[in-house]
Amino acid sequence: MKRLTILTAVALSATATAAPKGLTIDDMLAMQRVGAPVVSPDGKRVVFAVRNTDFDANKGRYDLWMANIDGGSVTHLTTSPDNDTDPAWSRDGNWVYFLSTRTGSAQVWRISPNGGEAEQVTHLPVDLNGFTLFPDGKHMALAADVWPDAKTLAESAKRDKHEAKSKVKAQVYDQLLFRHWDQWEDGKYSHVFLWTPPELGGKADDAKDLTPGQVTDTPVHPFGDMSQVQVSPDNKWIAFVARVGNLREQAWTTNTDVFLVAANGTGKPVDLTVANKAYDDDPKFSPDGKYLAITMMKRGGFESDRKRIALIDLASRQVRDVTESWDRSAGELEWAADSKTIYTSSDNVGQHSIFAIDAASGAARVIVDKGTNENARVAGDRLVFARDTLRMPTELFTVRPDGSEQHQITHFNDARVRNIAWGDYEQFTFKGAKGETVYGYAVKPANFVNGTKYPIAFLIHGGPQGSFGDHFHYRWNPEVFAGHGYGVVMIDFHGSTGYGQAFTDAISGDWGGAPYDDLMAGLDAAVAKYSWLDGSRAAALGASFGGYMINWINGKTDRFKALVVHDGNNDERAAYFMTEELWFPEWEHGGIPWDKPEGYAKHEPIDLMKNWKTPTLVVHGGLDYRIPDTAGMATFTALQRKGVPSRFLYFPDENHWVVKPQNSKLWHDEVFAWIDKYTKKR
Repeated sequence: MKRLTILTAVALSATATAAPKGLTIDDMLAMQRVGAPVVSPDGKRVVFAVRNTDFDANKGRYDLWMANIDGGSVTHLTTSPDNDTDPAWSRDGNWVYFLSTRTGSAQVWRISPNGGEAEQVTHLPVDLNGFTLFPDGKHMALAADVWPDAKTLAESAKRDKHEAKSKVKAQVYDQLLFRHWDQWEDGKYSHVFLWTPPELGGKADDAKDLTPGQVTDTPVHPFGDMSQVQVSPDNKWIAFVARVGNLREQAWTTNTDVFLVAANGTGKPVDLTVANKAYDDDPKFSPDGKYLAITMMKRGGFESDRKRIALIDLASRQVRDVTESWDRSAGELEWAADSKTIYTSSDNVGQHSIFAIDAASGAARVIVDKGTNENARVAGDRLVFARDTLRMPTELFTVRPDGSEQHQITHFNDARVRNIAWGDYEQFTFKGAKGETVYGYAVKPANFVNGTKYPIAFLIHGGPQGSFGDHFHYRWNPEVFAGHGYGVVMIDFHGSTGYGQAFTDAISGDWGGAPYDDLMAGLDAAVAKYSWLDGSRAAALGASFGGYMINWINGKTDRFKALVVHDGNNDERAAYFMTEELWFPEWEHGGIPWDKPEGYAKHEPIDLMKNWKTPTLVVHGGLDYRIPDTAGMATFTALQRKGVPSRFLYFPDENHWVVKPQNSKLWHDEVFAWIDKYTKKR
């Protein structure tokens, strides 16, 4: 008995002193993903969706939760076998409406915030993309994909059934876009509908089309994000966004406009931004009903132009650019109750910060700076917002409008975070291309040991107008690499967002120039600054533009022991004819290939294939129509033909991203096995 006691004590001591493990893909998949907050009418509660990963079912499942703004109780509001999303409060606060697929069709349901059983509200014959409650609580604006010439929803549903039963699956097109992102166009378009409940004379199974015959989409994001469809405070108007112009040209234009249509279904939609030939998005009515705030770009054909905030005077229909002097791109919009301030978020020097914008002068001030902060919503005398960092998945916080008294109100992942050994990280700067200051992040390996040299995972972001900042990412998470024993380096090269529009613009026409120079100089600077980074054992990894850059790097340098290229091009001229959104390569490379061949030939990885020698893992998704899978196959073919050690990881059921849990697990296993093979040897 005494011997057992001693052994037990030794075992307990070893357990107590053993270092906790770093973040793994299994840990990451186990995190609960907290969605955007929706504030109750009295400003005291928020309801939000939370995603849990069902690994066996190979997908995420969404339930609704509710929390008190003061940081009190958190309540599990709905439990669905599939997805409950897009919550909205009734005006009196007695109901929470939401979009649910629990019966197999996406319909509107509701539940009391005090508990009880959920009840179905709409019984429409088509799936809904989303809904918006009227302020008076008597109607809803809905979005649904329908056949544009169908007179009723029932007629559209009948045609759906006919198409599904047909033995012929051929598709015929007369114009672009014939496919987009990961879907083939089917001839249906997203329309806006007015739904009236039966007790007010409407039908539970029908709704009035407010955009009949429209042969362009009203953009509505998956899981019911209806930010592009808004109802005015007086219930008289619906603002929505739609693509405009010649249908044939929609593959190479970025022109979307904001429309206003009478909420009672009379009259035709009026285009409020017809003069602007670029993106107009995110309409939000001011609480006093005088203005419609929107985000707008000014350069047509450029998807990464600066997003300004503009105000449309609803009486005069005049459009005024509010943020001309603010050198950031606005995100989602939220009005203050007094209609004098607009809250938004933006990439901001390696962070994603919340700003307050004065609606009269356009003056901007930071409310929450560090980390990734977004979806700020007014809750009484505070704001509630979503926040994450490299070491913390998204949780909800509150803050005063002056930036004081920041307080966390949800703690879904506290226990999981507490049990992980995180890699410490810091932001650093160096002199990059053009003699300009460039920013980057360095992340220490988990369970860092002073005096030890660690291999490097050099992560290159996509976009290319994007940023690798202080953000808990579920696809390219630096802490997972740190948890696996790598020092991680990330560089926000010329073209990245959050450093002013001129810095973002710098990449266009110069893909392999300044960005490449920044990446090489940034890695050099990190190795010189951080003695724990072993520059002789570095692997470079990237997706999308990052994948293109990996192919470019392979022809320019042999400094890396291994490379990973995910959904990356190697031939920009050929890629033009295979992608769907033609406006992107036309802007980035200066025009159409037959008019501006020099723009496409300037930095072509295919021209440097003769130099490829670094062992490379190639990853591609079969449903990626942005960068079709033949690009990955071509890269793998070239590597194999040259005799370069290479491997092809193909996901036939993934698009530009790898999002299914089991696929994500395999992605990480394959990537780590590949870079370990070449960087962990001494």
